Amino acid sequence: MKIARVTLEGKSPYSQSRAHGEPKLEKESADDHEKRTWCKRLHVVDGEVVIPQMALKNCVAEAAQFLSERIPGKGQATYTKHFLAGVLVLEAPKLGISAEDVEGEWLYLNSDGKRGGGKRVWRCMPFLPTGWTAEVEFYIMDDTITKAVFVHTLEQAGKFIGIGRFRPRNGGFYGRFEVKNIKWS
Repeated sequence: MKIARVTLEGKSPYSQSRAHGEPKLEKESADDHEKRTWCKRLHVVDGEVVIPQMALKNCVAEAAQFLSERIPGKGQATYTKHFLAGVLVLEAPKLGISAEDVEGEWLYLNSDGKRGGGKRVWRCMPFLPTGWTAEVEFYIMDDTITKAVFVHTLEQAGKFIGIGRFRPRNGGFYGRFEVKNIKWS
């Protein structure tokens, strides 16, 4: 097993869209409910914004699938299933940003959240500007994944997959990141 302690730096804004299920107050309008609860879309631990572990794990696994690079000496086999099952992020990395300091971005979005849907409504989504940083520990359990393959896949994940709402994998441009530093153990 290898552990990669990685410093990521945001090269585009980052926006989260956690489902919250906060109930409406009695006689509260949909707009007032949105104004009161938009900040609940953030992922927060101890008052600080975090990136969910699964967002990072899935980001690298999707990059491996996107790249479809073959494993030398294994015929047509690619790294996809090895990244899917063999890479873990056990702790949500903190961004060093207080949830109270995050501003919202008002957007006219589909009411059902599906592209091409009928009705649109105003929604406020959390917005973190370019330059955010995170210290992430990736546990690489599968020895098929070499250090060089992991680094290349993670770098491509930051360019083409991204994290959060409106990321490149889903046709957006938020959530892109660059690998600034890696320490191995």
